[in-house]
Amino acid sequence: VQLQAFGGGLVQAGGSLRLSCAVSGRIYSSHVMGWFRQVPGKEREFVGLIRWGSRSTSYADSVKGRFTISKDGPENTMYLQMNSLKPEDTAVYYCGVSRSGWSTRDVEYDNWGQGTQVTVSS
Repeated sequence: VQLQAFGGGLVQAGGSLRLSCAVSGRIYSSHVMGWFRQVPGKEREFVGLIRWGSRSTSYADSVKGRFTISKDGPENTMYLQMNSLKPEDTAVYYCGVSRSGWSTRDVEYDNWGQGTQVTVSS
């Protein structure tokens, strides 16, 4: 499985952006896919995850109510809809596949691919 995140950009605070994660390879219903973000000098931070088959989701408290994860099964694409963006959301965003099922720990994820930069101006 290979992943590629894209769709980042520059947006003003309060604005919206939708990131995409294109997945190549076989994805099973039991797979858990996650979004993480990272700023220079800090560890990768959990944003949210989705179980591919059930579409069950979970989010970090910092983004709950503002971000939504969804997926397009036939297209093997995962999305991160980001609303009410804040300057502190500025980061490089990555998508990954969990080796251990339902997990918020970045060490449990593989196949990060190249991230996409999101910059929120105040």
